[in-house]
Amino acid sequence: MSMDRSIGGLVTAPRIRIVEIDAFEREISLRLPFRFGAATLEKAPQAFLRVRVEDEEGKTAIGAAAEMMVPKWFDKNPAFTPAQNVDQLRGSIRTAAAASLEASTPATLFAAAQLNEMETARRLPGNPLAAGFGPSLIARGALDAYCRLAGISFFDAVRRNVIGIGGPMLPGDVAADAASAVLAGLRPAVSIAARHTIGLLDPVTESEIVDHVDDGLPQSLEAVIARYGNRWFKIKLSGAINADIDRLARIAAVLDRLPDYRVTVDGNEQFAAADELAALLARIAAMPRLVRLRAAIAFIEQPFSRAITMVTPLGDLAAQLPFLIDESDDGDGAFARARPLGYTGVSSKTCKGIYRSLMKAIRIKTAGVPGLFLSGEDLTCQAGLAVQQDLALVSLLGLSHVERNGHHYVAGMRGAPQAEKARFAAAHPDLYEQGRDGPLLSIRDGRIAITSLGAVGYASGALPNFEAMKPLS
Repeated sequence: MSMDRSIGGLVTAPRIRIVEIDAFEREISLRLPFRFGAATLEKAPQAFLRVRVEDEEGKTAIGAAAEMMVPKWFDKNPAFTPAQNVDQLRGSIRTAAAASLEASTPATLFAAAQLNEMETARRLPGNPLAAGFGPSLIARGALDAYCRLAGISFFDAVRRNVIGIGGPMLPGDVAADAASAVLAGLRPAVSIAARHTIGLLDPVTESEIVDHVDDGLPQSLEAVIARYGNRWFKIKLSGAINADIDRLARIAAVLDRLPDYRVTVDGNEQFAAADELAALLARIAAMPRLVRLRAAIAFIEQPFSRAITMVTPLGDLAAQLPFLIDESDDGDGAFARARPLGYTGVSSKTCKGIYRSLMKAIRIKTAGVPGLFLSGEDLTCQAGLAVQQDLALVSLLGLSHVERNGHHYVAGMRGAPQAEKARFAAAHPDLYEQGRDGPLLSIRDGRIAITSLGAVGYASGALPNFEAMKPLS
């Protein structure tokens, strides 16, 4: 097998070709409506990719990846319907698959992913987040396939830089030797804290529940805490100050019963200007009922629309709390552009690309700038491949907590055959517990055990039943 000798002299990386990509989808219905920003999600298809790679000796293996095709996050343009948003993401998968299969020259996993992202963006101009969806899935599937071919885990592949971060595709601001050194120093934990999402429609107390769901799972924030023991929470804001203040007070009344807790606050692009957010924070600071909640805020996420974020300095707001970009993080240089505006944090999401997350971690660790941070955020990662691969990534990145919402809004592996559910449950007994209809994500004392994600492959000891899905529409 030929090796790439351009990666800082510290490691070598194999070159592979992607020789086959099959795309499928499975409709997912939510047990509870999920309101984020101006959108309410009740159902969405989950995309599944099966990717075959070939090494330079002609050996092949398949891998897989999955992600919900969530409308009104990648593109919030009100001119597009939710169905059109989903079609955008299907188009990204098809375009990225075509570009991958046209690439005839073997490349490292990192280089192949970078080239595919660039080519897909060229063919689908206008929305980098939507264009990047397909390449992100292909990169995960190809990595899973190579790890299976080589008989190594995702953790080993990254730490040994078998993925090939280096060479001519490495951005000029990152030194190859330093990148390999950072990767070699990464250590996955045995568990991670689950940061529970409190959506805009979620009942805070049991008395607020209007439509009871009889599935044995919690609906209210009170019941979530009683079942899972969470101590980290993510609060969605609407941008309507009076409504947000009332809701924050009701949330604080429940959280303040805990001996300690931390929260992050997600603006979801709902504030039109910095003074609007400043007014909300001033109201929070003036309310005795919100003293503990205000002290518990770790950071504020994406308060302004992506259309104005990069031209809207945070000003005095940056001195009050750390701020993080999420939707505005639409390319490799986004965080660098946001930092002079006062942002010190950036999100990791597998739907944006695993290599982009790794590059963010490398830059933060080598920047020598105190206060910069990386946070793990969710896009309704579902039980199975999606949540497993995201958990493995954020754990390896060294994050102590990660937003998890898929298990709250969807009951387990919805839509999967029982045999598929049983395979995943058997392969990851620490990650799942048995529910009424199959495996559920197991959260105990607010934490998720993830030791089994060190299996051969990219954090998956089992593969989905592709034959039980329908081809991508």
